[in-house]
Amino acid sequence: MRLSKSRYTAGLQCHKRLYLLVHQPELAAEPDESAQARFEQGIEVGQLARAMFPEGVLIEAEHTELDKALARTCDLVTDGKAPAIFEARFDHQNVLVRIDVLQRLQKGKKWRLIEVKSSSKIKDYHLPDVVIQRFVLEGLGLEVVPCLMLLDRDYVYDGQTYDLSKLFTIEDLTAETDSLIKDVPGQVRAQLEMLSKDTPPQIEPGPHCDKPFRCEFFDVCNRPAPVDHVTCLPRISKSRLARLTGLGVDSIRDIPSGFPLTEVQQRAFQCAVSGKPWFSKELKKRLKTLKFPLHFMDFETFGPAIPRFGGMRPFDPIPFQWSVHVQRGPGNELEHLGYLAEDADDPRLAFLKTLVGVLGDTGDIVVYNQSFESGVLNSLATRFSEYKTAVKSFQERLWDLLPVIRSHTYHMNYQGSFSLKDVLPAWVPEMTYEGMGVSDGDQAGVVWDAMIHGRFSEHEKKKVKQDLFAYCRQDTLAMVRLVEVLLTHSGR
Repeated sequence: MRLSKSRYTAGLQCHKRLYLLVHQPELAAEPDESAQARFEQGIEVGQLARAMFPEGVLIEAEHTELDKALARTCDLVTDGKAPAIFEARFDHQNVLVRIDVLQRLQKGKKWRLIEVKSSSKIKDYHLPDVVIQRFVLEGLGLEVVPCLMLLDRDYVYDGQTYDLSKLFTIEDLTAETDSLIKDVPGQVRAQLEMLSKDTPPQIEPGPHCDKPFRCEFFDVCNRPAPVDHVTCLPRISKSRLARLTGLGVDSIRDIPSGFPLTEVQQRAFQCAVSGKPWFSKELKKRLKTLKFPLHFMDFETFGPAIPRFGGMRPFDPIPFQWSVHVQRGPGNELEHLGYLAEDADDPRLAFLKTLVGVLGDTGDIVVYNQSFESGVLNSLATRFSEYKTAVKSFQERLWDLLPVIRSHTYHMNYQGSFSLKDVLPAWVPEMTYEGMGVSDGDQAGVVWDAMIHGRFSEHEKKKVKQDLFAYCRQDTLAMVRLVEVLLTHSGR
């Protein structure tokens, strides 16, 4: 029985997760398209990072050829020639690690251990990845400087050639891993001992099921909660949830008098007790500020780790689709217009030009979470300065539906969330995203990127385009229906 870097970090999240990964992997949920895209993006970043070490040597071996990889690594470490080794394999105390980049320092007496991440900042969950590699290499007698290689968000691509020295940054994590490495031997022993048992450990579900990532065995351990369960309180803290659990309270309606609740949590409590949705007295006044013609607008974007077009930084979003439903006046029929980029050329100017032709000069532009649309518009105005005036006018006309929903309504079927996907079925149950070919924004970006890079047949591409148009159209139509519901309940 061996641990790997991924197994070790899984065990830190939850021993039961590790046990199931090793002994019952068939119970794991299939990775969705977004997860697969993140994996592929990580590979792309890793391959580009190798270009920083032009004479580095790649250990080429299949997963089943472990002995070959270990032997080749040993040869390259001892011969003193390769300035860097990619995908070096090491085995120590039943822990097997694969090093993204092992850079030779001081004629091989010291090495820089580099973990490459498709991220722009150090995150807590990166540290175990690095520390387990440091544990193995130091256990084998190598002196290492543990590092993390990241993408620099300050780097601006010129659209011609990547300046790798500016695109990437390398952070020394010696101090951060010094405080963690002393715990590694005990954690390794505990994980290996747990894996030797005949049954998985009994661990109750909790916040660890989602932190730092949702466990692939989430549905094995977590049964769907009823809409009145205390976990469905909006923004309930871990400490308060623990207090309620300690009191034996499962239902929101059973929360004892005097228990501290925020204003929005109190609304959820009132809805649970009354069985009715809640509306504020100020809702009607807020809705009266709407100015026709109304433009219900939604964007879809894709944020590649490696900037794709001139003027972009790592993870800058590429806007590739918009949908707008227009209502000229109260009771008027809806008009729908949309745009979708269909090839790998830079879509940003066409996106903006077509949008300008639809939004006009008057009327509110209804969005859901305006910081997103406003941020996309900002990036477009920065790139295409001739549109700054038009973009500024659009931003001034944005009317954000999210704070209206959050501050002036509550429904038990929100289940503590104010996302459009959760709010919509509470009020318009006949509108659903279930069964749609594309059903969320992340998936839309992944599918679009695959489409423009020719990963579908012509028949499949036609279906993908239909799915993308249907999804984006659904988002703007959802806002139309929600505003209609709010107007009805406000008495306007």
